[in-house]
Amino acid sequence: MGKRSDFERKERDFYPTPASAVKPLLPFLDIHKYYCEPCAGDGALIDHLYSAGHDCSAAYDIEPQKGWIKQKDVFDLEFCEGDLFITNPPWDRKILHPLITRLSNLAPTWLLFDADWMHTKQAKAYLHRCEMIVSIGRVKWIPNSSSVGKDNCCWYYFDKNHTGEIKFYGR
Repeated sequence: MGKRSDFERKERDFYPTPASAVKPLLPFLDIHKYYCEPCAGDGALIDHLYSAGHDCSAAYDIEPQKGWIKQKDVFDLEFCEGDLFITNPPWDRKILHPLITRLSNLAPTWLLFDADWMHTKQAKAYLHRCEMIVSIGRVKWIPNSSSVGKDNCCWYYFDKNHTGEIKFYGR
């Protein structure tokens, strides 16, 4: 699952987003905006955002886990069916890095992934698009598990038109 975990990584990094990971993002969302969820999985993130008053205008996944989520590869999207993207994407850098560029070229984008990323050399090519980082700490990805994940996480807000400093919001 993570770089310090003994657990076998799930195929396509399918880890449903728990409500505790969504709560820190809520103060940064405009309640009247519609968003698209391009890596929807089982719709857990959509359910949590809906409970907080946010509406999903389109949900896609390469392997949908619910009938109402449309099957589509995120890299086949040609536009955003909403004001922005919000998703918990695969963390595999071969997917994540092109996904940052692809989605933020189409619309502003909130992505949930590991906090360590921002401190790496590989992040440099993408940080000019990053406007905000919201720290959420460690996440309990596996329900009924006795422990939380071993990686701290953040919500990253990417916008191709961003200029200036990155705003960081700690826990």
